[in-house]
Amino acid sequence: MNFERKVLIGMVHLKPLPGSYLYDGNTDEIVEHAIDEAKKLEKAGFDAVMVENFGDVPFPKTVEKITVAAMSVIAKAIREEVSLPLGINVLRNDGIAAYSIAYAVKADFIRVNVLSGVAYTDQGIIEGIAYELTKLRKLLPSKIKVFADVHVKHAYHFGEFEDALRDTVERGLADAVIISGRATGSEVDLEKLKKAKEISPVPVIVGSGTTYDNLPKLWKYADGFIVGTWIKKDGKTKNDIDLRRAKKLVELANELRNW
Repeated sequence: MNFERKVLIGMVHLKPLPGSYLYDGNTDEIVEHAIDEAKKLEKAGFDAVMVENFGDVPFPKTVEKITVAAMSVIAKAIREEVSLPLGINVLRNDGIAAYSIAYAVKADFIRVNVLSGVAYTDQGIIEGIAYELTKLRKLLPSKIKVFADVHVKHAYHFGEFEDALRDTVERGLADAVIISGRATGSEVDLEKLKKAKEISPVPVIVGSGTTYDNLPKLWKYADGFIVGTWIKKDGKTKNDIDLRRAKKLVELANELRNW
């Protein structure tokens, strides 16, 4: 993905998948819903789409084989129907599964919540997977980019933010870093975002809380924006994408690009 032009990455939050606690038994509906959401993002003018097993609460640290299979089917279906660059995020921190899916369906990037360091989360202690992921990337070479969170949301961190960012890039070999707020839909700390842009040698992406109102304020300090909550109906994360809201955000982004 080319970050010379600041990008909007829209989220496709998947309904509960087979093997998850809330799965309702209708796989076809899950696939159709995911395709429909991705098509809305394309129609609105987003630059990329990212698929995430958002409905699979409570999340395991690494997922079962059935989750990998289901997400592969869905990602392939989206790839066939939508021309946008495609990303994969497998919660809670299964970057190995994400890369495997991305490799199989020819996706373009993955998101890894904890690439380096340690996070204290509702799933317990999550350790970085940089070594294991780098081995897989060596075994299965591709152009798939790794976007990695620094001090990921829904977690507590005890190391310094700047140290974590440098480790994620220099020792974890991330292709881009993601800076988020405290939780899904929470606005990013502007001072952290500024610091990340100042010291990061790779693109900086806002990972949560981007809205129509704060995009102008954030625009200067980021190369990309992952947007999920604000573009949903009524701005509620669990609702479907509202095409009007998605178009409105893209129109604003285009205005900012032309300033």
